[in-house]
Amino acid sequence: MVQQLSSLRGSSAEALQALGERVDGDGPTLEEFASLGDDLFRAAALLRSEPALRRAVTDVSTPAQAKASLAHGLLDGKLGAAAVDLVAQAVGMRWVAARDLADALEHLGVVAVVRSAGRRESTRLSDELFVVGQVVEEDADLRIALSDPVRSVEDKRTLLRSLLEGRALPATVALVEQALAGSHRSFHAAITEYQKVAAATQGEGVALVRVARELGEAERTRLEQALSTQYGRPVHLNIEVDPALLGGMRVEIGDDVIDGTVASRLDDARRRLAG
Repeated sequence: MVQQLSSLRGSSAEALQALGERVDGDGPTLEEFASLGDDLFRAAALLRSEPALRRAVTDVSTPAQAKASLAHGLLDGKLGAAAVDLVAQAVGMRWVAARDLADALEHLGVVAVVRSAGRRESTRLSDELFVVGQVVEEDADLRIALSDPVRSVEDKRTLLRSLLEGRALPATVALVEQALAGSHRSFHAAITEYQKVAAATQGEGVALVRVARELGEAERTRLEQALSTQYGRPVHLNIEVDPALLGGMRVEIGDDVIDGTVASRLDDARRRLAG
């Protein structure tokens, strides 16, 4: 089942859950999932760019059939039939806020793109998203270029595409490009959310592990097994190396934080001595 967006509440979350059942199936081919994801991103972008349309298709006083007919009239022949049917179903549902519809369609587009990578490449997809997020965070010039309001989204996409094409999965490239134009407050926030969706779509959790040195393969396997046992499902590890931690590790998974770093213990000792 598709993971719900934390920003959606009440009837909007229920609508997303219902729509997710349409995207979560195993029927479409990988190519069809990729096409569906692209179409849903385009539909979400259209709704965000046209406030009048967004209000019209989320107006609770308008019959669902009329809104579905409007969606078909606007999108038939411009998007794939599967995406148009999904949008038509979506506009007939109740959304708490008008913006929730576009956010939900974008989220389902992410799920579809993740599916397009296939189960055999799911781990690689999660790893590539993590690496891209790290590279952008650590490269000041690249980070500034991607956040520059003067540069167009297409210009930023071309920049990232030149860095990734031939080196990353098509699904990774598609999600990285969407991260520049979606609803998230920053590129890094979008990539972080997409990692979570990728893991959740495969029935996994995501743990961000910060360590002072690289973990060996045996250490990584033991940690992965321990966290998977503790949380009752497979856990995918994203590992950041930070020598400033001195030793130990800090694990963040969902809302849980396990901080066993030497730096953290030293800070605690200083606070006790000062108090």
